[in-house]
Amino acid sequence: MNSDIAISLKNVSKYYKLYKDPRDRLKEALSPFSKVFHKKFYATNNINLEIKKGEILGIVGKNGSGKSTLLKLITSVLTPDEGSIQVKGKISALLELGSGFNPEFTGLQNIFFYGAILGFSKKDMNEKLADIITFADIGEFIEQPLKTYSSGMKARLGFAVAVHIDPEILILDEVLSVGDVLFKRKSYAKMQGFFENGKTIIYVSHSTNEINRLCTRAIFLLNGEIIMDDEPKIVTKYYEKYLFAKKENQVKVIEEIKNLSYQVEPKLEVSLEKKEHLLDSFNIKNNETPLRVNSNRQKSFFIPGLISNNRTEYDNIFLDI
Repeated sequence: MNSDIAISLKNVSKYYKLYKDPRDRLKEALSPFSKVFHKKFYATNNINLEIKKGEILGIVGKNGSGKSTLLKLITSVLTPDEGSIQVKGKISALLELGSGFNPEFTGLQNIFFYGAILGFSKKDMNEKLADIITFADIGEFIEQPLKTYSSGMKARLGFAVAVHIDPEILILDEVLSVGDVLFKRKSYAKMQGFFENGKTIIYVSHSTNEINRLCTRAIFLLNGEIIMDDEPKIVTKYYEKYLFAKKENQVKVIEEIKNLSYQVEPKLEVSLEKKEHLLDSFNIKNNETPLRVNSNRQKSFFIPGLISNNRTEYDNIFLDI
């Protein structure tokens, strides 16, 4: 695997055996001629994907399209039935609310519990504890059992721990969808810091606005297959076109995607040093938002330092309106 590649998947498939009758499972196990009584359901089918270091990859797709399965394969929660996966770097993943936590433990206990799962000592977690608690900002509930938390509080605590253990790869599956506006803003700022430091992020969301805003690249998953891999605004455009099309017209949308004959332009690596170069390429000023490139294709880059024309400041937290 090349040194600039963080994650590589080659011909990766994960399938489950489906039986029409529960007794068929026993028949298959006892069959002297290895007769098959099941059919395979592919949660992911022949996935080929390379994610470069420093990329923010957005993943879109309907429920059941294979998004969560793909993330579980990357994080080794599941093993592939076919193909190979290579990951270079320490991963921190929030695949669902409260993942890696014990509902009977308090929030404080869960911080150390989750850190231990990831291989951190109590001393290591003590050094990070103050920052985690401050970022989570759940007040006195940090001493209460996790089972008493709301979904938003679980998201706060989970995200706070995940981003403060200094991972090289951060994986988020719809975690920010339950947070309030202030927490989302704070989380976006933290993700920007990851981006500036060359971290790799995989972000799953049903919000196309968030994918367009945060990601440098996106893929569209359907029935366990990647049917589109391109710039976020192009991918989300066709995803929404498919999503809102009548059922009889969805096949036409898929055919349109497969018949696209453009070549993907090289992705630019965005950094603070390259900000001026990017601003020049967009023909914009520092206080303007890049909406469209001077071509027939849209670009979507998370450019550090861009400031909205309307901004409210609360104790160093900036709200772009």
